[in-house]
Amino acid sequence: MDFPGCASVRRANRTAFRLREREFNSSSNLDDTTLLLLLEEWSLTPSGTNTKMFLISPVVCLVAGVLIIPTILFVIFSRFKIRQETRYMLLGNALLSDLIYLLFYTLSAALNAARLHLPKEACVLLLFLLAVAYCGGLFTAVAIVLDTYIAVLFPLRYIAILPPSRTKKVLVLLWMCSAAFPGIFFLVLWTTHSFVPCVLEMCSVPVILILTLNRTDAVKLCFWLSTTVVILCLSVIFCCYAILYFKTKHSGIWGSICSRASVTFVMHNTVLFFYFFPLLALFVESFLCINVFIRLQTGILVSLTVCNVLMILPKVLFPFLYGLRYREISASLKSIVRRKQLRPVSPAPPSS
Repeated sequence: MDFPGCASVRRANRTAFRLREREFNSSSNLDDTTLLLLLEEWSLTPSGTNTKMFLISPVVCLVAGVLIIPTILFVIFSRFKIRQETRYMLLGNALLSDLIYLLFYTLSAALNAARLHLPKEACVLLLFLLAVAYCGGLFTAVAIVLDTYIAVLFPLRYIAILPPSRTKKVLVLLWMCSAAFPGIFFLVLWTTHSFVPCVLEMCSVPVILILTLNRTDAVKLCFWLSTTVVILCLSVIFCCYAILYFKTKHSGIWGSICSRASVTFVMHNTVLFFYFFPLLALFVESFLCINVFIRLQTGILVSLTVCNVLMILPKVLFPFLYGLRYREISASLKSIVRRKQLRPVSPAPPSS
């Protein structure tokens, strides 16, 4: 039974939330107390209390990723011949980055759904690890495209250009860039006091993206620099694929839509689309929120959808669409399964 007093309280909460939301949309520099009250009131609204449903996608993707990614990594690192090839080392690095991101993001989403507040330092560390893991997967995707570009256009010099020893150095460089790129941003935000303490207590990536982007010029500078880096990565990928197509279109490998080159091209672009489209959607949504084109409540829900669904799905689709397509990996997995099925059973001792 719904008591009149409860209904009036809910109406008062909704009215207070609309007022503070209007204040958020009309101001570009709110204090921490206002943001804290805004978060509390948003969590009491129906849209704020029903956000636990967004935990389903990270949990399901984590379970699927834990089942398939370690298996492929085991095949790559346990076979000497496989782990000496550049493409498989890059594939293993991308899968490792995706697995780390799935683990930490699901942990963050679960803590937020359970309303467990982390200390500010722990939240910053968790956000930094998430940024490193995501950048690692992003930069490795670009490295995979460059590896394909070199392998197709310079097949005779490929081994000399990318021997196993040089590939290991490339992997170390990728992780260094993945740590340095968000590290610089976090250092700038920390020194300029752009982190909002009350938002860090919540430690929700979608909420942090929405509420902190409306704060200082340092945050907006980091936002635009990140956008520039993503656009540069997309430009490199587009240029490599365009050059590959025009260089090989007369060789006959694109003759059939079912040819291995065509299927590989479609797989590459599908995986890259899943990697970069959520980022572009997040940048567009953040840009609209910065310029007060959308309401706060709508911005948070859109940000939750992008972060908890669209940015998580590529991490679990990548091993299925890309990793299992390699003949050596699929053959090794089949041999492992066949060996377990054909394991000899010791005969029973003869009865005396």
